[in-house]
Amino acid sequence: MSVDLVGFLGVVLVAYVVPGPDFLVVVRSATEHPAQGRAAALGAQSGLCVHMLAAALGLSLIAARSPVVYDAIKLLGAAYLVYLGVRAVLAARRAARQRHARRDATGGAKDTAAPRAATGAGSARGWWRSGFTQGFLTNVLNPKAALFFLSILPQFVHGGSTTRQIFFLGILDVLIGVAYWFALVAVATRLRALLARPRIRHRWELTTGWLFIGIGIGLAAAS
Repeated sequence: MSVDLVGFLGVVLVAYVVPGPDFLVVVRSATEHPAQGRAAALGAQSGLCVHMLAAALGLSLIAARSPVVYDAIKLLGAAYLVYLGVRAVLAARRAARQRHARRDATGGAKDTAAPRAATGAGSARGWWRSGFTQGFLTNVLNPKAALFFLSILPQFVHGGSTTRQIFFLGILDVLIGVAYWFALVAVATRLRALLARPRIRHRWELTTGWLFIGIGIGLAAAS
């Protein structure tokens, strides 16, 4: 096996450092709960595994050469990001209405209560299911991830079995991503205390929600 590991690692690190939809999903999930952040990270990398298998088997080539298939994947991904954004914006507005209602009920007393933390095995399963699903769908419906494995990976393959080398580089990419996302989750969870403040939480939800919507609309417009 002959691969250009140094060049490949440089490209992969730059790709992870540049924020994208998966970055936003992982960070936002981590501020909800550490378990949800880790699940989103594993979901995002599982989505990359699908693209890696497709590239190794040549399926991504079909999608890349078929504008209809490519645009369909792109629009699905865009629609899902808009869905996440709309849900976040609506949740922020709903929480603001509830906070104002509580304030009115208490005669204008300032509401400083932090959101209740989820407890129990059922809640833990809910964190994992929600995070993993968001991370997985965000990446598996991202055509740019498919094109990365299809067009970028082969540039670092030299001789030997192309399929085996793509698998090797793809697995390396996924493992690097898991380490990077878990480190990011550790940093993002430290923001939870700050985001427990209702007003800051409200701004965070609105900001991330509109970012999701903006990215989704941008993807759809480019199709």
